[in-house]
Amino acid sequence: MSQPTLETFVREALNRVPDPASGKGLIDSGRISGLVIRPDGRAGFILETDRGPADEPLRAAAEKAAASVSGVTGVTAVLTAHGVPPSSSPPPPRQPVPPPPEARKGAARPARTIIAVASAKGGVGKSTVAVNLAVAAARSGLRVGLLDADIFGPSLPTMMGAVGRKPEVTAERRMTPLELHGVYGMSIGYLISPDNPIVWRGPMVMSALVQLINDTEWGDLDVLFIDTPPGTGEVQLTLAQRLPMDGVVIVSTPQEVALVDVRRGVAMFRKTAVPVLGIIENMAWFEQPDGSRAYIFGEGGAQKTAAELETPFLGAIPILPELREGGDAGLPAARGEGVSARAFALLSEAVLNAAAKTAGKPPPVIEFL
Repeated sequence: MSQPTLETFVREALNRVPDPASGKGLIDSGRISGLVIRPDGRAGFILETDRGPADEPLRAAAEKAAASVSGVTGVTAVLTAHGVPPSSSPPPPRQPVPPPPEARKGAARPARTIIAVASAKGGVGKSTVAVNLAVAAARSGLRVGLLDADIFGPSLPTMMGAVGRKPEVTAERRMTPLELHGVYGMSIGYLISPDNPIVWRGPMVMSALVQLINDTEWGDLDVLFIDTPPGTGEVQLTLAQRLPMDGVVIVSTPQEVALVDVRRGVAMFRKTAVPVLGIIENMAWFEQPDGSRAYIFGEGGAQKTAAELETPFLGAIPILPELREGGDAGLPAARGEGVSARAFALLSEAVLNAAAKTAGKPPPVIEFL
């Protein structure tokens, strides 16, 4: 018979904490997911809550129970929440939704400059661009943060070489971002096992995202880059509402199937009053051995679209093996001395200069249609 593992003992301890709604243990009630035990004994898990005043006591009780297990050296619980219970009363009339109270009251910004990196279409290299822009900015002497806002497909642990690492938690129960390649990063991928799929509804995703923003001890950042998920949905709206962003950079490949979504993305950010700093064309061409260029995905599509949309064209990035290799190895190309590093140094400078012109604008009032 196999011996019980540390995870088994932690599950048993968590199941001794009653679920306020059902009276069952937290494990039996399905409140706990994503439980992971690191080799150094640190435990992490996701706790579903009902978004109410009992949230913090329940998290404290769960963390205390897990910490009581011999061999556990630390515990972090991430709260997520379902939507509010349905009501029998008719919905209120549609009206503009103001920024949350903390934004309206001028809550401390996580950085002096906040820049989102977005792509309405997946697979265009947005995360590669976000990571390398952040590393390039850090190499210029700035204190830089990078938030991985893609809850379903976090890329930061792999691209920064931090798979399996977990942030420390301060005495004030705030997470310390991991410093890698000069960049302070935070991702849901640091809090869950890489083998566990994230199967959450929208409210849970938004709750986790807000917690990553609010519960991270970012320190005194000059700039925070946000790697957003593809699309024009809830995450983008939440970021626009929660954070006074100084601008967004749109990443696209040259072909029309990607540019169609770029137009949608630019329109969405303009509607939410987030300045579009410009468009970066990725995978623009491939340089062949004889020095000629092969425009595999078409030539100049993003530049033409930028002109059409009257937004700046920030530059083009060719297909470079070192970019892919660096991302897979957790060694961003921008940290080196090659063509990619020089290109991202120039792109980072252009992005920061564009953002400086929009800094200080108030957060938008967003109307949900």
